[in-house]
Amino acid sequence: MDRYKFRRFVEFLESRQGRGTELVTLYIPPGKRIDEVIGYLRQELSTASNIKSKGTRKAVMDAIESAIQRLKLFNDSGPNGLIIFSGAIPQNGEGTEKIEVYHLHPPQPINFFLYRCDSKFYLDPLKDLLKEKETYGIIAMDNEDAAIAVLRGKMIVELRTYTSGIPGKHRAGGQSSRRFERLREQALQEYYSRLAEHANEIFLNYPDLKAVIIAGPGPTKEVFAKEGKLHYSLRDKIHVIDTSYAGEEGVREAIDRAADILSNLRLVKERRLVEDLMRRVTTQNTVIYGLDSVRLALQGRQLELLLISEELDLVEVTYSCSNCGYAVTETLAESDLVSLLPEKLSQKCPKCGVQAFKLNQQEKLVDILIRQAEDTNTKVELISATHESGEIFLKTFGGVAGLLKGSSR
Repeated sequence: MDRYKFRRFVEFLESRQGRGTELVTLYIPPGKRIDEVIGYLRQELSTASNIKSKGTRKAVMDAIESAIQRLKLFNDSGPNGLIIFSGAIPQNGEGTEKIEVYHLHPPQPINFFLYRCDSKFYLDPLKDLLKEKETYGIIAMDNEDAAIAVLRGKMIVELRTYTSGIPGKHRAGGQSSRRFERLREQALQEYYSRLAEHANEIFLNYPDLKAVIIAGPGPTKEVFAKEGKLHYSLRDKIHVIDTSYAGEEGVREAIDRAADILSNLRLVKERRLVEDLMRRVTTQNTVIYGLDSVRLALQGRQLELLLISEELDLVEVTYSCSNCGYAVTETLAESDLVSLLPEKLSQKCPKCGVQAFKLNQQEKLVDILIRQAEDTNTKVELISATHESGEIFLKTFGGVAGLLKGSSR
């Protein structure tokens, strides 16, 4: 939840655009004194007074002064540092600019001081914090097929499949048994070398790789692991597990079987949540799904857990008649905002018959559901649709479901 809110806040800041280089971004690392930063900004304020353009000069000076006033609210920058965003943002076209000021304590420490004026806020360091850090490698293999995959966060970011080219155990007619076994062993060693070469090429591109899971049926995986053909920097990270399949299907099975190893990986948790939901639907009467039913249960404080797809593309809009006050609240797909919403706003009011509808508010339904869940002390889990289980959740349950209170987990 904290991660989702952080990402949404960064997206919001990214949407704020100034007219010129008038938006101020200030990164303050932990330990840096606030009074020193205020002194630095006062120097920048003096420099900004020399800007030739009257409009730009006023906008920059107002942004700096607003940043100074915001800084005065803090005694220190906090354990992870402090970031200030300040600037004149057009509200409804040119000439409607209004100073907006935001502050943020980042989820991880920032180790630099930065002051920047630009037409947009400088967000690259925050976007870096949003990148998934936990990365794992998987090799799912047997004597015939293999797949190499890289997991990062919720996604399989790389997946490649290979065939061994090794002849079957039954020798061709006319060959001696010893010669056939020698050729087969040679082909097996070549396969191991080729697979290790591909794995090294892929995995070494991820210096933050936490573990390498070698999986598959039979003894092939153990032999491959003991051969030591993987790069020396990967050998201490190897975990060997049994799966029923090799290849791409083996990768997916390995994700489930290696849950303890992958315990920090968000993908595993989300898959377990969806699987638990599917099991409860078929065996227990403890699951609520369908947007209206879930919202009703949420308002009635009946839910223990609310599951929401991050890709739920619904927006709640409220519009009213400026003549009589008649109000309408509807849920629309984001794709309908451009075409369907203007059509609705152009209709006559069913109460007074006047064509006077105006848009009051629009908000992503995900954000509304999260806020309602927090108000009712309901736990929330967000499910990404970047993996198979997340897609199933979005398509089967419409991206919203809940577990009733009293359900044993």
